[in-house]
Amino acid sequence: MRSIFSIDLLIFIPALLLSIIGIVGIYSTGFNTDYAIYQGMYLRQIVWVVLGLLLYFTVLLVPLRFHEVFAYVYYLAAILLLVGIFIAGSGGATKAARWYDLGVFNFQPSEFAKLALVFALARFLSYRKKRFPNAGSIIITVLLGIIPFALIVRQPDLGTALVFGVITMFMLYWAGLTLFQMFLFVSPFVSMTAASHPIPWGVYMVIFIALLFITRTDLKISLGITVVNIAFGILTPILWNRLHEYQKLRILTFLDPGRDPRGAGYQIIQSKIALGSGGLFGRGLGEGTQTKLAYLPTQHTDFIYSVIGEEFGFLGAIVILILLAVFISRGLMIAAKTRKGFLGLAAGGMIVIIAFQAVVNIGMTAGLMPVTGLPLPFVSYGGTSMLTFWIMAGLITAINRDWRIY
Repeated sequence: MRSIFSIDLLIFIPALLLSIIGIVGIYSTGFNTDYAIYQGMYLRQIVWVVLGLLLYFTVLLVPLRFHEVFAYVYYLAAILLLVGIFIAGSGGATKAARWYDLGVFNFQPSEFAKLALVFALARFLSYRKKRFPNAGSIIITVLLGIIPFALIVRQPDLGTALVFGVITMFMLYWAGLTLFQMFLFVSPFVSMTAASHPIPWGVYMVIFIALLFITRTDLKISLGITVVNIAFGILTPILWNRLHEYQKLRILTFLDPGRDPRGAGYQIIQSKIALGSGGLFGRGLGEGTQTKLAYLPTQHTDFIYSVIGEEFGFLGAIVILILLAVFISRGLMIAAKTRKGFLGLAAGGMIVIIAFQAVVNIGMTAGLMPVTGLPLPFVSYGGTSMLTFWIMAGLITAINRDWRIY
């Protein structure tokens, strides 16, 4: 019998504590009286968390079979919503159209699309488990991932689009691809990265061909994948020139923040200062200079981790890492024990979204990764993302509860 009280504390408690920490962090941004946008924002975040909790318990009442049956419907709805963005979308102060302005709140369909893709891929791959891997299944899986990826890149929102690539790759692995097969699959993108300079690209291609020879990969496959790697390497300068200037700056600034300290590098530099100035115990709630004086940009969303680090110090930052680690490790355990079917694939896909966004967001604040605009799960300000994360928490809890009787 389904019950809203059948919760997994190792999923629920970390998610709740992270949400509370996020509210406190957002509240502290309101101490800056010169920026009225931050004042009262924590109240809206409380509303989102409460709604998220309601959705969490509601999800526990919905049969998991319902999601399997309607997986492709979710996916189609997500694609239609993403297409509709180009007709009726809004981007606020930016030129990018990424959400629907519904008056009371803004709805960002890319967040819902992440979950929809997970369900669609879990449905498709679980029904082809006995015949997987094969070329047809891999191609269809990639196509399912490429469609939302391309639509979100077009918005443009490259950071969010990357999540869809990670979902697709992880679920192919979770469905049965070996690590070497995965390497062959992503090798064209490695070739593209190495092709930024002819010498590293040449070294990479020599190593790649040697690996194909050592592993005795089928001749036709070897020739095909080698041709694709060469093609991607040639395409690198073409694609680079098609990037928006701000996207180029993010990549270049990631490699060298000092090249534009007052422009693209400003965010990373200020974030590092905020994290470093917090010390062991932090400056105290509302006392962070980077936060209070608004040196730290987008402090309620992209750089909320820096706010926590500055005001609550190393200990506060470590608490977030521990809570995320508990949630993710528990989720992976649940996905592993139900790995053979739809539930295991769905659980794994949801966990990889949360893990990837956590790693990228925290790495971004420490200057270890480019600025992508991905929110920190359960912590960053945002209505659609908060609700989506709590729905995922509810689904993972339901999977852990019902996997034996599914």
